Amino acid sequence: MRVSTIGAYNQGVELMQRLQVALDHTQRQIASGRRLLTPSDDPIAAGRALNLRESLSQLVQFDRNANLAGSRLGYEESALTSASNILHRVRELALQANNATQTQEAREFISIEIRQLLGELVDVANQQDGNGRYMFAGTRDATLPVTHTGGSYVYNGDQGQRLVQIADNRQVADGDPGSEVFFHVRNGNGTFVATPAAFNAGSGILNATSVVDAAAYDRDTYTIRFIDPVNYEVLDSSAAVVASGAWQSGDSIAFSGLEVAITGTPAAGDEFVAAPSKFQDIFTTVYDLADAVMMTADDDQSRAALNNSVNLGLQNLDQALGRILEVRTSVGSRLSAVEIQRDTNEAYALTTQQTLSELEDLDYAEALSRLSIQASVLEAAQASFVRTQSLSLFNFL
Repeated sequence: MRVSTIGAYNQGVELMQRLQVALDHTQRQIASGRRLLTPSDDPIAAGRALNLRESLSQLVQFDRNANLAGSRLGYEESALTSASNILHRVRELALQANNATQTQEAREFISIEIRQLLGELVDVANQQDGNGRYMFAGTRDATLPVTHTGGSYVYNGDQGQRLVQIADNRQVADGDPGSEVFFHVRNGNGTFVATPAAFNAGSGILNATSVVDAAAYDRDTYTIRFIDPVNYEVLDSSAAVVASGAWQSGDSIAFSGLEVAITGTPAAGDEFVAAPSKFQDIFTTVYDLADAVMMTADDDQSRAALNNSVNLGLQNLDQALGRILEVRTSVGSRLSAVEIQRDTNEAYALTTQQTLSELEDLDYAEALSRLSIQASVLEAAQASFVRTQSLSLFNFL
């Protein structure tokens, strides 16, 4: 065979091989339903598809995180609702006990129920989520958060919050530490707390306290001292007189931006102290109320002591309810944020999937048409090659 004949032969074989490779590629595309079988098919589209797949993978993780955070926050919301219901029941019982018509025996039964509710409240604080992790222990969620030790309620968790990534630029706390929910609650009215002196001999009762001028209150400790049943003076912590005047039952005594309303009949020398509020855990508040409602009330002095103790407990309880409401509001906001972000992620995932489909998915009509053309071209090339190879000089003799 001459060199020119060999060249023609090789060219024919190479052409059929290229046509066969193209045909096979189209057949694989049709079989897989994908336009991009290898990056070389369309390097730019393949690069974009890779980035989109990474985004989809990240969105799947964000969705998983959002579901976990939403579930845990749902458990917390339920627990806080239970805590609120318990505290409202304690408040109802305390108001009943504070009624002058209640007998000592009735108040003892009320105290028993309050102590039972206290146990339920501790159980709520020690609740676990669906994975057996303590909800109110901060990041130490394998540790029992609240214990009663040596007459005091102790928080054993930490102050941490686990932040869960639910979007590229968004995190959400999936819980609240028990220290913030149950322990960091200020007593009194949240600014100051008024209490009667233990030695009071009269029937003066603290009814209401308020801050009328926050700028004028310097967070000092003040003592209201009754010179006699109808005259008083107010002393600061250095024993300097800052206010004085005449008084009658129900009047509010104003000083340094504060007002304290007192009813009854204080004895000469009776004192009421207004001090800056301090943190008091919710459990101690309920415990103290259970003790307060059992106080004897067989004369005006003991009745005043009972009323003062219960009134202070109710004031502390209102602060506790307010704190629970604040946390519930925060949890509700986070649950809403998780739901909104989940919907946003879902919409973005759908858009990303559609874009990825446009890059990778096969246009079957175009592919089938191309397959038919490629098959015809290959068949023609094969036929031409066979005819060419069968030619010789003898065909023309």
